[in-house]
Amino acid sequence: MRRVIVRRSSVHGKGVFAMHALAAGERVLEYKGEITSWRTAVRRHRREGVEGHTFLFGLSDGTVIDGSRGGNSARWLNHACAPNCETVEEEGRIFIHALRPVEPGEELFIEYLLATDDPLDEDIRAQYACRCATADCRQSMLAAAA
Repeated sequence: MRRVIVRRSSVHGKGVFAMHALAAGERVLEYKGEITSWRTAVRRHRREGVEGHTFLFGLSDGTVIDGSRGGNSARWLNHACAPNCETVEEEGRIFIHALRPVEPGEELFIEYLLATDDPLDEDIRAQYACRCATADCRQSMLAAAA
């Protein structure tokens, strides 16, 4: 039985939605894609990607999962400052787990906590602006919303 479906999101572009109720702590799906170096992923993104929009997920060993290559529906998870899911890294793999009970039809969110090497000017802040509109929104998908 499929647990999630990708469809248009009111937050941003496409989103991932629960097809049935999910329990707190339940493993929902795995973030899949090509495992590569950051150097390769960034070079590829500069050549083929869209500014401010990536499917890159960093791993603790310094490599990255590039969801634009062989990725699955997890690449469409949107950011929220008060997410209902979290990411868990296990042996070089990323899994998405529900943080709380999730109702059927509810969009799934993770907190991106992105980092950038670029100076935080207005253009960079705009690229990483949060659209979650929650009461506690930090206004940014960056880890350090300075």
